[in-house]
Order: sequence, then C-alpha cells, then structure tokens
Amino acid sequence: MSHMMITGPMQRGYETVLTREALDFVAALHANFFARRREILAARDVRRAAIDHGRLPDFKDETREIREDPSWQVAGHRGAPGLEDRRVEITGPVSAPMAINALNSDAKVWLADLEDATSPTWDNIVTGIGNLSQAVRGTLAFTDEAKGKHYEMTNPTPPTMVVRPRGWHLPEKHLRYVDDHGTDTSASASLVDFGLFFFHNAQALIDAGRGPYFYLAKLEAAREAKLWDDVFSFAEDYLGLSHGTIRATVLIETITAAFQMEEILYELRDHCAGLNAGRWDYIFSMIKNFRSHREFVLPDRSQVSMTVPFMRAYTEHLVKVCHKRGAHAIGGMSAFIPNRRQPEVTENAFAQVKADKDREAADGFDGSWVAHPDLIPIARESFDAVLGDKPNQLDRQRDDVETTAADLLSMEGLDAQPTEAGVRANIRVGLGYLNAWLSGTGAAALNNLMEDAATAEISRSQIWQWIHHGVILEDGRPVTRRLVERIMAEELATIRRHPADHYCDAVQILRETALDDDLPDFLTTPAYKQFLVHRHAREYGALAA
Repeated sequence: MSHMMITGPMQRGYETVLTREALDFVAALHANFFARRREILAARDVRRAAIDHGRLPDFKDETREIREDPSWQVAGHRGAPGLEDRRVEITGPVSAPMAINALNSDAKVWLADLEDATSPTWDNIVTGIGNLSQAVRGTLAFTDEAKGKHYEMTNPTPPTMVVRPRGWHLPEKHLRYVDDHGTDTSASASLVDFGLFFFHNAQALIDAGRGPYFYLAKLEAAREAKLWDDVFSFAEDYLGLSHGTIRATVLIETITAAFQMEEILYELRDHCAGLNAGRWDYIFSMIKNFRSHREFVLPDRSQVSMTVPFMRAYTEHLVKVCHKRGAHAIGGMSAFIPNRRQPEVTENAFAQVKADKDREAADGFDGSWVAHPDLIPIARESFDAVLGDKPNQLDRQRDDVETTAADLLSMEGLDAQPTEAGVRANIRVGLGYLNAWLSGTGAAALNNLMEDAATAEISRSQIWQWIHHGVILEDGRPVTRRLVERIMAEELATIRRHPADHYCDAVQILRETALDDDLPDFLTTPAYKQFLVHRHAREYGALAA
C-alpha cells in the first residue's frame, strides 16, 4: 500500500504537523498525481529545447476557441470571503516573528510564502506549516530569548492568509513516497506543502469565515494549471468540501505562461481568484528560456524596469485578460525597502514604491505586493486614489490593449551595454543571498533591496548570459570567467566574515550555476540537495552521535 516515509529527523513539535492522517492524505495526492507531475516536468524540457532551436513562444492555435469564447468566467472572489478587496498584500516567509508581524499589519492579504522567501530546510518547512496552523487559529506567539522580545497576534482583523507552496519542479527530500510496488521516490514539494497545510487547516479557515486560498508559483503552461485544478478537486472531495471552496491566484512569472494566461484561467476557472505579475521570476524566465539567443541578452538588472516594452506588454495584457474573465489582477513587488536608521534610504524607498504602485493602480491592477509593513500605507494610498470605496477595478475592461507575440518578446529600448557595476551588483546579490539562504533565511535585505530566490536567479543567470554570448561591457572589456572570478574575489574581500558564515559554499554554488558551460534551470535545486539535505543530514548525524 502506498504511503509516505519520513527520512528527515523528527524534532519536538513536528508530530503535530506530520500526523499519520495528514501523511495519508499527502500519500493519496502522490498516488493520484505524482506521475502527471513527472510528465509536465518532462514537457518543460521539451519546450525549452524547442526554444533553443529557434521555435519561439506564441499564442497557441489549438486553444484559440478558449481565448475567443466570451461566455466563460472564473469564480473570482465570489464565495471566497476575504478576497473581495486585495489592494495591498504583504509577502514574507512563514517564520513565527515574520508571520506575526504580517498578520498584525494593515494589509488586506498576507502571502504566506513557503517558496522563494523561505529557505527550504526541513525545520523551516515543518515548523512553518505548524506556524500557519497556529496563525489560522489565532494562537501563534513567539519569544526571542536573545533579543528579549515577545511576539503575539493582536490584530482583531488580520489579513487574509494566502499560502504559496513550492513549485512543481522542487522535491522534498525529507519525505519519500512509497508506491504500491514498494518503489520510493523523493516527495513533490508542491504536494507536501499544499497537502499538509490544507489537511490541517481547510475546515478551520472556513469556520473562521475565510477559506483555503493559495498562490501557485512557477507555472509554465495551462497543462500545469489543470494539474493543480485536479489536485484541488480531489482534495475537496477527500475532506468533504464543496467544489470550488479552494481559490488560487496564479503567478505569471514565466514567458511561456504569459502566452497562455487565458488558458490558465480557463483550466482553473472554478478554483481561480486571479493572476499576479511576478516580475522578478519573469525577467529570469526571459534569460533562461532564451539563453541560446543573442538577441535576448539583457543589460544591467537596474535597466530592466517595469516600463520597458516587454514588461509593459506583459502587465497590460495580464490586466486585460483578468478583467475580461472576472479575475483579480495583482501587481508585483518593488524591491526597494525602507531603513529606519537611514532617513534618506527610506525616503528613496517610499518614492520608488509610490511611483511603482501609482503606475499599477493607473493601469487597472486591483492590488499589489509590498515586502515591509512600512510600505503598506504607500501602496494603499495609490490604490485608494483610484478605487475609492470600490473593492477592485474589475469593471475596468482594458479594451484599449491589443497584445501580440512580438510585443511580449520585444527587446526594444534594451540595447544598453552591461557595466562592471552591473556585474558587481549581480555577484554581491548572488553571494549575499546564498549566504542567507544556506543559513536558513529565504528573504534577505541587501543594499536596501529585498532579495529572494528570484532576484538571485536573475543575478547568476545574467552573469552566465553575458559570458556565454561574449558580451562587451560599457568600458570595452569582454565579460569572461576570469573577469567574474576576479570581481568575485574582490567583492568577497570586502565582506566582514565570521566563522559560521556560508560564503565559501556560496562561492561554490555561484561558480557551478553561473560559470559552467550549461545554465542550470534553477539555482536552488542542486544547492538544496547538496547543502540543505546531505550536509544537514551529516551534521545532524554527528550531533546525534
């Protein structure tokens, strides 16, 4: 009989999350959907190989009827209490203090992130899901003994919780799925995160006047959305819930998904609340998917703003598609964050975020993300100005927008040459983020920007792209491995080190994912296996001995 096998160490409190009943549910998800997950991951490889050989993404002829049929709508926020008004969403990891700070804020929604903002250590995942279960019941509290600080939930109307499980490509190697034939395989991180949270909290959320709501990350095609839709229907039947109880917001953060926005909404329509413009992963997706094409080489990350043609086309198309189908369009996150010790930094962050949110509100978005509680009033002011007392802008149909494949692929205005400063910035972000990630922190404030796995992916993939295509810097020098190694050594020398840091490992990971001949699909996948699973297992074994 198929079942889940725990291979990670058990710590105090884990037993409340990893119950036999919950694991049986996760096993049932794997029994029904694990093979299809493998199929969609194989399809990704085929799709990427086709792009490498010159077959660029386009709107699919075979799904034209879906796009041209005006009759269908998604469920949206109807029957989903707490999702009517999403004008400000705060995002962050699921550690207890960060969760409590988010839930005590004035945001409308909290994106509880088990994905890019969480380093997927075994403890972070299990404890994080336990934190979410306590938060659902209003009992989450935490005392930081070192700082002498106590955190507890005090907000009588906390933001609506929307949980982001890890993407389809990621494994959870501390759990093994054993099938009916006795073959065991690393579990799907998506099914683990969704399954454990849903099993423990779906009914409690409904009882509290909310519901089980999710953000879906890293989708590349409508077929992947259909898999999630079938998972949701199965899960609702398993717990005896009405069809459509679950609502999902899909992050459009890959170029291939951008060409299938309507199809993604259609496949999830009974469970769909909206789409989100996941800008940083979207830029990474452009680099990764067009890695073989010189014409898609991007300049410094700072030059790839939301107003460049391909980003503008993507966001305006998203708003149009969402409102045509009754779905919320949620904007992305500006990376600028305030610094309470440096007023000039805070002033710049406020100005940058205000401009970003003003643009999104004017374009018709129904809400947007922030990464820091101090930014909530800035974003709210932008959306209050266009919404007034209305909860959203669904009535604003962007009939003025007509998006072509050429618009989504346009590199117009991006002919600036990369600079040494851009190389250095990418190296600093790559090393700084990886050091934090290896230490168990998935979102890190670096140089007054909030960096997560997506921005680290841009950093290392840009380095690879510039080397691979022999890009010439603004000062006339080519970007080579030797140049990057020299700058990396110089940047490392400026960092104040301590014995417990992980910079040596960060250098190794950055070399392997930015300087090798081939560009790995993801930065964290090999690093997870080597450092968060195998190394932690050895360290735990030595500690236990």
